[in-house]
Amino acid sequence: MTRTMVDGEARTRDGVRLSYTHMPASEGAPRIAFVHSLALDRSLWSRVIPLLADETEILVYDCRGHGRSERPEGPYDTGQFADDLAGLLDHLGWRDAVVAGCSMGGCVAQAFSARHRDRTRGALLIDTTAWYGPTAAADWADRAAKARRDGLAALVPFQLTRWFGDAFREREPELMERLAEVFTGNDIHAYEATCAMLGAADLRTSLSGATHPTAVLVGEDDRATPPAMAQELAALTGAGAATVVPGTRHLTPLENPEAVVASLEALTCHAPASGPGAAS
Repeated sequence: MTRTMVDGEARTRDGVRLSYTHMPASEGAPRIAFVHSLALDRSLWSRVIPLLADETEILVYDCRGHGRSERPEGPYDTGQFADDLAGLLDHLGWRDAVVAGCSMGGCVAQAFSARHRDRTRGALLIDTTAWYGPTAAADWADRAAKARRDGLAALVPFQLTRWFGDAFREREPELMERLAEVFTGNDIHAYEATCAMLGAADLRTSLSGATHPTAVLVGEDDRATPPAMAQELAALTGAGAATVVPGTRHLTPLENPEAVVASLEALTCHAPASGPGAAS
């Protein structure tokens, strides 16, 4: 069965245009909002969505500064990105949702679940962290400076090997080409602002006390946010042990979508049913 897909646009509280795709389902169906990683777009979830049950209502979108959304120069912060998602839920008339985020999107999902706890039915945090460590600001500033100096295309080989294992890259040349096009199509000002956001992000103190179910998923060979980071995140969120996905690097939704779907199905089974209508 072919799913209905509705493309649309919405404005954030500060007037930034966000581009999204909504896949409706019957009333009372589980609702999942997906948040992509740095310098990519909603297509990160292109292999996960077809594996989900048709009864699942889905929102995928391009974050500010990314994809087909507007690209203000910044500055950016994770709270701003979290509020952007809350505004999208309002636009669709969703009171709440399970939020799944990968890498940068996982930071946004954490911020959303902290700032909008009554709207979070569950959180799946994939290949991500609450804090990139004591040298994060300098590390991310170096990444942005290299992009500024040499151009985004110069970062593509590094990104592809950081995102995926060698065998997967060899099997998927067309996917590698598409992702390189998305990555190099970014606006340098927005990229720099997002790098600064991640360098400054420290979500550790905001994660305790949540009552919604949370799961943490990480690639076994993730070099950006390795399993040790994921286990720390799982402990902070009360999620129990992180699930380590064998033979997978940093973008599990593309390299091992079945693992993501299994985690989502388990999470939605434990999440309370979505409430009708938008939050007041």
